[in-house]
Amino acid sequence: MSWGTELWDQFDNLEKHTQWGIDVLEKYIKFVKERTEIELSYAKQLRNLSKKYQPKKNSKEEEEYRYTSTRAFLATLNEMNDYAGQHEVISENMTSLITAELTRYVQELKQERKSHFHDGRKAQQHIETCWKQLEASKRRFERDCKEADRAQQYFEKMDADINVTKADVEKARQQAQLRHQMAEDSKAEYSSTLQKFNSEQHEHYYTHIPNIFQKIQEMEERRIVRIGESMKTFAEVDRQVIPIIGKCLDEITKAAESVDHKNDSQMVIEAFKSGFEPPGDVDFEDFTQPMKRTVSESSLSNSRGDGKSEPKFGSKSKGKLWPFIKKNKSPKQQKEPLSHRFNEFMTSKPKIHCFRSLKRGQTQSLYIHKELMKRTLGTPTCAVEAREYVLSLKLINLNTQVWSLIEGAGPEDFSNLPPEQRRKKLQQKVDELNRDIQKEMDSRDALTKMKDVYIKNPQMGDAASVDHRLAELGQNIEKLRLEVQKFEGWLAEVEGRLPARSEQSRRQSGVYEAQNASGVNSCAQDRESSPDGSYTEEQSQETEMKVPATDFDDEFDDEEPLPTIGTCKALYTFEGQNEGTISVAEGEMLYVIEEDKGDGWTRIRRNEDEEGYVPTSYVEVYLDKNAKDVHKPLQKISE
Repeated sequence: MSWGTELWDQFDNLEKHTQWGIDVLEKYIKFVKERTEIELSYAKQLRNLSKKYQPKKNSKEEEEYRYTSTRAFLATLNEMNDYAGQHEVISENMTSLITAELTRYVQELKQERKSHFHDGRKAQQHIETCWKQLEASKRRFERDCKEADRAQQYFEKMDADINVTKADVEKARQQAQLRHQMAEDSKAEYSSTLQKFNSEQHEHYYTHIPNIFQKIQEMEERRIVRIGESMKTFAEVDRQVIPIIGKCLDEITKAAESVDHKNDSQMVIEAFKSGFEPPGDVDFEDFTQPMKRTVSESSLSNSRGDGKSEPKFGSKSKGKLWPFIKKNKSPKQQKEPLSHRFNEFMTSKPKIHCFRSLKRGQTQSLYIHKELMKRTLGTPTCAVEAREYVLSLKLINLNTQVWSLIEGAGPEDFSNLPPEQRRKKLQQKVDELNRDIQKEMDSRDALTKMKDVYIKNPQMGDAASVDHRLAELGQNIEKLRLEVQKFEGWLAEVEGRLPARSEQSRRQSGVYEAQNASGVNSCAQDRESSPDGSYTEEQSQETEMKVPATDFDDEFDDEEPLPTIGTCKALYTFEGQNEGTISVAEGEMLYVIEEDKGDGWTRIRRNEDEEGYVPTSYVEVYLDKNAKDVHKPLQKISE
């Protein structure tokens, strides 16, 4: 089966067919190219999808990925990222193994096809030229033969005419002979040309054309084989990544199987457990007695086992008992009955003069404050007072939110958190500080080794250049250790105090905290006594409400700025990057407000708003007992 023998006369059709084959190949190349673009687009979309749902760094979402379900989801996102990578591999392999190779092959195929059909056209032109030569020789032979016949007829006519001279007859005879000779010559030439044409035609149709068509057939068969191999490669490229994609899917399945609902439930307990115990039963209070009744032994607000007599009203007041005012923190203080607190609250107008009384620790008090209203009030007897009460709660809540925005994350010792959460935060802080200490120690060890190398090989560097950095690292380590000791002390305090608290003390502390919140209408200033004139306090005879020590007491103690005890001059520049430190420039004059207490740090002040600690070795201190009055002149000097 050969195109040269079977299709010897189908040159034009073969030319069209081979061109169609090249078009098919180019169409397949375009198909593969679009497939690679789809794979790349799909991989990009998968990566964007995975990135979109990845947890943001230092955000609340990152904390949510502690649970097994969210960790499984995170593993799914990571595996989807790898899954997208495999589609990128598919695109790259198809581009390199199919698109690039076939594109180069198409160019070679076009050149080869052009060459073969060029040879075929040359062969056709040659046989056509031979055919034209044969036709010309044939027509010349035919013409000479006709001319010879006419010359012969003319001679015979002249020879038969008696009136024609012998010379004319001889001339006609010679002309006839000449024409016959020319006809014979044309016949010989036509015969030779015909033999040559037949030979060329045989050569054309049995040698040249079969060879050319055979080459075209081989070229076409190679094209077909090549496109088949490309289709096989197309499938193999997909098949090669199937095991890796299978591993990705297996990892997703494994992550899904790792979801543990029990563990997640336990983590919820650890995350939100406050450490408090549930409140006990509320004691019955008999409201059938007058409002100024004797406190019963079973009352919720009755002191525990101290056996003191009921409070006396109307006596001379030594000081009014309002929240956030420091009181005698004796453990044997008695508490006022809830009915008296409510009576006094309902008969007075709520006044909120400032925000300083609402700094921290009020969110839990609000809920207990509402419960206190329910327990002591029962059915409201006066709608106006009830509305004022609710309005005061809203104002307290608003002020609490304002202070939470002003002060940020809360106190350093996490005292605004419940005991269990505070313990966890303190433990995390201790672990973080220990890691920082280890990093600083590793840096110090590395610098020490570098200094030893410089000492042994002075040409490599100056050993003295490392001393300044070593001193800084030593100070940083010492400061971090002090921080660890401080947080470990708070942690030990929480761990030692948490189990010892009884249920009754926890419940009552929450109630009294609510009572403190209800008294926020005064801002560290004395108010007028209650309208009935009966709410006073005598430390020796009357019962007092127990006000627990809070962060507000310490903050109010520190409201007055520390007096200056001298001045100092910065010997070196110090960059205060840690909390509590202050940056100073070399040669700057500052105030000393606290001497070095053996920890290597001196507390200084630049102006009324900027103060902090600097290493003692970085400053030269000039103590002066009367240095309080040099504050303003020194500011001018430093400016």
